[in-house]
Amino acid sequence: MAAAAAASLLSSSSTSSLITPTNNLCKMHSAACLDSRLYQLLKGFITSAVYCLPCQKCNVKLYMVTTPGAPFSRHCRRLATNGTVEVDGTNQEDRLIASGDHSPSNLESIYNLERQLDGLFDEVKTLIRLGKENDAFDLLQANYVAVKQQMDTGARGIEEAAILDVIALGYMALSETRMVASVLDVVEQVVEELKDDEPLLDSILLHMGNMYEKVKKFEMAIYQYRRALRIMEKKYGNSSTFLVTPMLGIAKVLGSTGRATESIETYHLVIKILESGRGLVCEELLLPLTSLGNLLSKEGRSSEAENVFKRILDQYIKLYGEKDGRVGMAMCSLAHVKCATGDVHEAINLYKDAFQVLKHSKSIALDDELMEKMRIDVAELLHAVGRGEEGRVLLEECLLITEKYQGKDHPSCVIHLMNLAASYSQFKNFAEAERLLRKSLQIMMKTVPPDDQSITFPMLHLAVVLYNLNRDEEAENFALNALLIREKAFGEESLPVGEALDCVVSIQTRLGRDDKEILKRLQRILKIQELALGNDSKEVVETLKKVIYYLDKLEMRSEKLPLQRRLSRLRKKLKEMV
Repeated sequence: MAAAAAASLLSSSSTSSLITPTNNLCKMHSAACLDSRLYQLLKGFITSAVYCLPCQKCNVKLYMVTTPGAPFSRHCRRLATNGTVEVDGTNQEDRLIASGDHSPSNLESIYNLERQLDGLFDEVKTLIRLGKENDAFDLLQANYVAVKQQMDTGARGIEEAAILDVIALGYMALSETRMVASVLDVVEQVVEELKDDEPLLDSILLHMGNMYEKVKKFEMAIYQYRRALRIMEKKYGNSSTFLVTPMLGIAKVLGSTGRATESIETYHLVIKILESGRGLVCEELLLPLTSLGNLLSKEGRSSEAENVFKRILDQYIKLYGEKDGRVGMAMCSLAHVKCATGDVHEAINLYKDAFQVLKHSKSIALDDELMEKMRIDVAELLHAVGRGEEGRVLLEECLLITEKYQGKDHPSCVIHLMNLAASYSQFKNFAEAERLLRKSLQIMMKTVPPDDQSITFPMLHLAVVLYNLNRDEEAENFALNALLIREKAFGEESLPVGEALDCVVSIQTRLGRDDKEILKRLQRILKIQELALGNDSKEVVETLKKVIYYLDKLEMRSEKLPLQRRLSRLRKKLKEMV
């Protein structure tokens, strides 16, 4: 009986899911596209909004600091008198804010303010791109000190709000979220005192909403977005496409905070506005449609999500043609949803078509991580529906591409070697699985120290394969080595140790090792599973059966009876749950 249980355990271990570097990359790609499109929409809206706004006179000047670490007070003092900064005896153009008349009076001056703010932000981005983050930080800090000094004199108008807004955006680009939150608090104090008809205010509120979202102050984000929306509704009407940007911001935050129903309604309204203003086929529709599809998928409304992603695919085909790489990505997203609805074979066909489109469009490199992840996902689907040979072709393609771009002995090959081994094991070709696992183990041993925990994965897989080849003593050696490494790496009561112990017990059972030693190991496994998975997990039930078998075999009836009663209760509970 125990030998049969061991065989069952090792057989199931050999058909485990394929290994993949990351998860849900199709969804991640969609999310990345969302952020990019939101930026483009936001940028386009701000430009349009600014050119429609009335304004007054504005004499604010921005200058550029080129020396990091220079005293901010000195910069402010010098700029107040002559508008330049002397660094090491040389006058340098400086993007530090100067004192001046801050009362806007005409359209031209608001354009000038916008151009100067754009210049400041471009300078920050340039410094970051050149790896001069400290210079960028000093530049922002100098401007922050300057504008705070202006505010101390009583200046708290739209110019101060706009400058603080750009400074906060700069800190965000530097990932200085603590500084972002601090500056936002100051901007909030300024904009709260401004009337809704101030020029640039709607754009500033949009930026604030986005930044509050990034620093996870979601209620403040929604508040800013809604105020911006209210302002824009007054200016452009309730059906203007200008309303799309704040509404997208609101929908995104609502979705992030668990208010899915409100978020879905908002996305539908955005889509309706865009259809009315731009037509049924337009690039701007892709963002809300993708966001809506992702949210519906997350909420388990797969059929609705499928309809949305079908429309997205149709939009991409009409906008860019059937051979465009973006069409390939849209097909992958639709395939992902079809898996959720249970239409696995259609999903596989879509994935395969997507691979062809992406390959011929050359829009994504063969060795791109996203392509690798999709190949592995489709290979796993093919194995799950019994089309293992087709799946193995994709896994071999992954290996060949990695060997071509990284080298045959590169650690990245190990994942693909192990996946191929799992595929061959599933179809009982243990000899080929052994060859692949030994090769992966050789690569690992050249790459990491002999006691590194990562080496235990090919070790345990190899132990399972050798067990299936009836080479039990070799299998035992690999399993015991893996167990020792994991005990040192994770601790003796960790779940990875329990997995290794399970493998050792199964092999030693067939080898006829000492029953008392096997029982001790089973009791260790039981304790580990109870701690990690709970006292009534399915894994605990299976291990309890084995413990009871050995207690009975060793005639330890007093210890066996309470465990038998516990097993009976657990079986009944699990049956009721099912």
